[in-house]
Amino acid sequence: MNKYKKCCLLIAITISVLHVYGQKFSVSFAPTASDESFTGKVLLFLSKESKSPKDQMVGVERFPCFAITVNNIKPGSKILFDDNAVSYPVKLSDIERGEYNVQVVWDKNEGGRSIAESPGNIYNDAITVQLTKNTDAVFNITCNNVVKEKSFVETQFVKELKVPSALLSASYKRPTTVNAAILLPKEYYEEPDRKFPVLYWVSGYGGDYHNYSGKNDPSMPVDTTPCIRVYLDGNCSLGHCVYANSDNNGPWGDALTQELIPQVEKTYRVNKARLLTGHSSGGWTVLWLQTHYPKVFDACWSSSPDPVDFRSFQQVNLYEDKNIFYSKDSSLRAAGTIAGRFPWITMKNMLQMEHVIYRGEQMHSFDAVFSVKNNDGSPRRLCNESTGEIDPVTVEHWKNYDISLYVRNNWQQLEPDLKEKIRVSVGEQDNFLLNYAVHLFDDEMKKINAGFVFAYYPGDHFTVSTPEYKTAGYQFLEQQYNKLKDK
Repeated sequence: MNKYKKCCLLIAITISVLHVYGQKFSVSFAPTASDESFTGKVLLFLSKESKSPKDQMVGVERFPCFAITVNNIKPGSKILFDDNAVSYPVKLSDIERGEYNVQVVWDKNEGGRSIAESPGNIYNDAITVQLTKNTDAVFNITCNNVVKEKSFVETQFVKELKVPSALLSASYKRPTTVNAAILLPKEYYEEPDRKFPVLYWVSGYGGDYHNYSGKNDPSMPVDTTPCIRVYLDGNCSLGHCVYANSDNNGPWGDALTQELIPQVEKTYRVNKARLLTGHSSGGWTVLWLQTHYPKVFDACWSSSPDPVDFRSFQQVNLYEDKNIFYSKDSSLRAAGTIAGRFPWITMKNMLQMEHVIYRGEQMHSFDAVFSVKNNDGSPRRLCNESTGEIDPVTVEHWKNYDISLYVRNNWQQLEPDLKEKIRVSVGEQDNFLLNYAVHLFDDEMKKINAGFVFAYYPGDHFTVSTPEYKTAGYQFLEQQYNKLKDK
């Protein structure tokens, strides 16, 4: 071996050693947090800005994060985060030097959506560390906090409903409930003999029915019609269940229609009219429920739904495009924009972060609903999260959840129960480019004369909900409800 080759080899070995022995985090959990051994994923969150790194928004914010899988770790025993951890954006020894706030979460994955907020998870109060060129530094972290189960305070007009689900319990192999906040109109008490329609109101991704805990505002009417609102948040351990039956999340649609709704109608004075509305992931949900349970629900107003036609999955044509990271001109694809034009979040950043923060986040939530289950129990991924290459086998299963495709392929059977029951509205500057799929859906529904109403407004995903926007949606639902009364 000549001197040049020896020199190159020595440099390579030196770099390798430095990476192996870069700065590390030695982590344990206190016996006061749990007296049981832990098996599962442990996550390390760093941030130069946030005082609570574990609570940052994946994709919306970019921050270093790391994950390792451990087995049978006893209380007080130490585990090590080093360059072998699954990492974003780079391995631990390569992150930018400086001062960081640091938190660790031991993810028990017992049912909560967000890893940071899942009841039973163990974590530490954030500590501050200084990452320097001292590659021998080891930072010790002991986790002694446990995420508590959220409680719900009922009031005169706001109630909690938790319905044990035999269907979901069998799927998850643990006791599972379908939960909701019930909002009663003031007329519920003023007119004790009156019965009311129910508006099933589904939140977007990240909503939580506990937000209504302790509040005492009566339910707002459907335009002028007093109603009982049932607020559904869709949270499950892998993201937003969107109340669709799926291989990974289980039979959420059946649990809603066969278990929660009968309990609502047994508990409260209802007249059996069932209306639907929701925004974003909730907008997709209500379209799914209306099209797949058309005899159960009487009308649906979907606002800015998640992609309803997979020929434009945030402008990616899943049936033709080969890569979700890069467009044909090699530019990075946007997952989020400002005013529908200026890239804010890229598909690459979003998916590579979620490769570390492996469950409960938006892109992996789609996998959980739309994909088959792998042999290890995880959802099959839409793409290779290193390269962005789209998996055609996965796409084939996703076709079952393409709402536009489903309706046009099954319109002959659906028409008697579905015609004219749906309204879809969206802002033309949607941050997540959802308006493009709505236009495709609109075009297809016109071809079959479905009688659906499509409405387009100025505004983005968050500013579109003006008084005019909401009034038109609720007027549509009231018109459909009045048709029921006239029959």
